[in-house]
Amino acid sequence: MRVNKFLTIYENLVERIQSGNIKPNTKLPSENELVEQYGTSRETVRKALNLLSQNGYIQKIKGKGSFTLDVGKYDFPVSGLVSFKELAEKMGKPWKTIVCELDLEKPDPYIQKQLNINGKDSVWKIARARELENERIILDKDYVLQSVVPTLSKKICEGSLFAYLEGELGLKISFAKKEISVDEPTEEDYRYLDLKDYKHIVVVKNYIYLEDASLFQYTESRHRLDKFRFVDFARRGH
Repeated sequence: MRVNKFLTIYENLVERIQSGNIKPNTKLPSENELVEQYGTSRETVRKALNLLSQNGYIQKIKGKGSFTLDVGKYDFPVSGLVSFKELAEKMGKPWKTIVCELDLEKPDPYIQKQLNINGKDSVWKIARARELENERIILDKDYVLQSVVPTLSKKICEGSLFAYLEGELGLKISFAKKEISVDEPTEEDYRYLDLKDYKHIVVVKNYIYLEDASLFQYTESRHRLDKFRFVDFARRGH
């Protein structure tokens, strides 16, 4: 089967970028240089570069050329509401969830405020370290109302909590409000994550609502700074 030349060029450059042979923020050779290097036409080179740009490997800057992007990070959708399991399986990366804590407790004043409840309500506290490619890079701290989720187990939490809530309990999760900040790591972050020498951590606070607009879950996803970039799609209205 005949393979399009532009795909051969694309795959060659992808391999060199992913392997680190071409470093992030490196300017690629000009179109003319690539034409000569690969012995092909300018149109074929442009197709390859366009595909690299579409798939997040390069950024084309008018008048300056094409520059490689950092592909060591994982795209995490800001506007979407996806589980870690769904994200990891979509990326095709080896993953694992380690349940560090699973307790039913009375919420402290901070959690009461986040969930808009009083101290009489019981909440599930779930702390899970998320391992991707053999590194613990996310700590998810979930607080879930027991009145909505009567029972939980370690096995459920090792899989997808969303899958259990929707598939087993029949809950309809509708939307989430998110807040993103960069904070200093806590003792808990150092205990459960492979933080290396990083002195800051990206914190995504999720306030998760059911179809009837009732708030039932508050989550803090604490991400290692070097591994995640948060992506969104915006369209300008006219």
